[in-house]
Amino acid sequence: MNGARWARIGAVLGAVAVIAGTFGAHGLEGRVDPDALETFEIGVRYQMYHALALLAVGLLALRTGPSRLIEASGWLFLFGSIVFPGTLYLLVLAGGTANWLGMITPIGGVGFVFGWIALAAACRADRLGPPKECLDGGATRVGAQDPQRVA
Repeated sequence: MNGARWARIGAVLGAVAVIAGTFGAHGLEGRVDPDALETFEIGVRYQMYHALALLAVGLLALRTGPSRLIEASGWLFLFGSIVFPGTLYLLVLAGGTANWLGMITPIGGVGFVFGWIALAAACRADRLGPPKECLDGGATRVGAQDPQRVA
């Protein structure tokens, strides 16, 4: 998947996290016990963190081009973003009738951990190299393109 798609997926997951957070704060308050509300908020928080991580994956892919490690980190973050918060949301909404979901939640967390490891491996300095501006001697700057302009 290309970088723009990863960034779009991250943006959509961020929007869903905001919607879920609003629902939790306004729709669940007073309807579920405080511990359940805190569980729901943990799901929202981790979903938002990893929506931002997917944005980073997208930007990195746009900067460096395709890579197995970047691709793996994106898929692992997406998997974790569905399983980890999804099971927490369902656990709270089911009102304690689906406690078995609590056994699945850590699988999403493992996806997050391996996603971060893959992203760290993808960010090696030898892979990233200098910014494009350094490679072309700064010719992409506006002032460098206009010989009439005095810097």
